[in-house]
Amino acid sequence: MDVRRADERYPGGDATAGIESRHAFSFGPHYDPDNLRFGSLIACNEERLAPGAGFDEHPHSHTEIVTWVVEGELTHRDTAGHETVVRAGDVQRLSSAAGVRHVERNDGPVPLTFVQMWLAPRDPGGEPAYEIVRGIADSTPYAVPEAGAMLHVRRLAAGERTAVPDGAYVYVHVVRGEVLLSGQTLGAGDTARLTDAVGADAVAVTRAELLVWEMSGS
Repeated sequence: MDVRRADERYPGGDATAGIESRHAFSFGPHYDPDNLRFGSLIACNEERLAPGAGFDEHPHSHTEIVTWVVEGELTHRDTAGHETVVRAGDVQRLSSAAGVRHVERNDGPVPLTFVQMWLAPRDPGGEPAYEIVRGIADSTPYAVPEAGAMLHVRRLAAGERTAVPDGAYVYVHVVRGEVLLSGQTLGAGDTARLTDAVGADAVAVTRAELLVWEMSGS
C-alpha cells in the first residue's frame, strides 16, 4: 500500500483568480515520470473555487472525467449542449472521447470544493457522452466500463468498518474525516494506492467520506 499525504500534492491554480488546485498525479508543469498514473487513473485533483471563479472553456479528449462535489455547487456547460448544476452527493461523468470543450464555474454565493478524477479509456475516440447521477446512495457502485473501473462512495459513522474492494488496482481518496486503512491513519485529502488488494478494510476514526476506485488494470 502506497500512502500519499494531502500536503504532498502538487499545488496549482491561480490564487488571484480565486482558483486553488491540488494534484495527486503528475499534472501540467508538475511533471513526475514516476507518478503519471495508477491503474486507469491519471488525475485526482482537489479544486477550490471562490464565488464567481471558474475554468473558462477548455478542451478534453480521450479521457473519462468524473467529478464529486464536496461543498457548494458546480455549474457545468459543454459543447455537446449539456448545462447542469452539480451538487454534493451527485456523480458527474463527462466522456470526452474524440474531443469536447467545457466550462466549470462557481456561480453560487459560497466557496465550491470538488474532487475531479480523470481515467484513461481502454479504447480512445468515439462520441462524447455525459451523465449525472443525482444523490448517489451510499455503497452504490458507479461503473465506468470504458476505463475498466468502478467507483464506490462510502459515508461512514465513527467506528464503522467497510470492506475495501479486492482488485488489481484500488485507489482510496479520503474526502473528509479520518480513517484507519490497513493499519495506517488517513485524513482528508490523503490517498492510498493498493496493488493486488485482497481483504483490506477501513475503519472510520471520525465520521468520514471515502471515494474508492476499483480498477481491473492499466
